Amino acid sequence: MQGQITKFHESIGFGVISATDGRKYRFSKTDIRNPDGRLVGLDVDFLVESHSPRDIILLHGSPWTVFGRSSQLETRS
Repeated sequence: MQGQITKFHESIGFGVISATDGRKYRFSKTDIRNPDGRLVGLDVDFLVESHSPRDIILLHGSPWTVFGRSSQLETRS
């Protein structure tokens, strides 16, 4: 499912996603697979299990950020 983060409270680590199905889902920062600074206003893709979002992926930057940051990419000449 896709949506957008509309609220996030850093002090408690919880926020709200407004999904494309019109529903709102409360989430924990620990459910984000690729956290990266500012969250409010970002588009997300996520799974819903037991009415809660899981495996939230922020849709910004390179898609490779989902797999973690690598120290450096090697290039061969």
